[in-house]
Amino acid sequence: MLAATTKIFVATSPVDMRKGFDSLSIVVREVLAADPLSGHLFIFVNVRANQVKVLLWDRTGFCIFHKRLARDCFHVPPSTSGKIEMEAGELMLLLEGIDLRGARRRPRWKPGDFSPPSTPMTT
Repeated sequence: MLAATTKIFVATSPVDMRKGFDSLSIVVREVLAADPLSGHLFIFVNVRANQVKVLLWDRTGFCIFHKRLARDCFHVPPSTSGKIEMEAGELMLLLEGIDLRGARRRPRWKPGDFSPPSTPMTT
């Protein structure tokens, strides 16, 4: 389970899967414009999109999680900025190889939003 404050950043440009801790940290700083020591998750996909690496700093050192799909490929949503931010649920779907392009996000409640529900409730 991730902390509510943990952000998930995905590099939309392919990354060489031979990269290790230090090289991926450089990609985080230069491409994603983020701090690799922040405790956030940083996701990288290879050219064929059949492998993904997750870089995480856990207060005592870096962790790398590496997954290769047996079939098909990961479907990373496109971005013009070279990175996207996603939620934990979206990451789980991405890691299962599910294409998120057809998914629709429902409006979410925000603190201070006291508007009535969009559909009438029946009893």
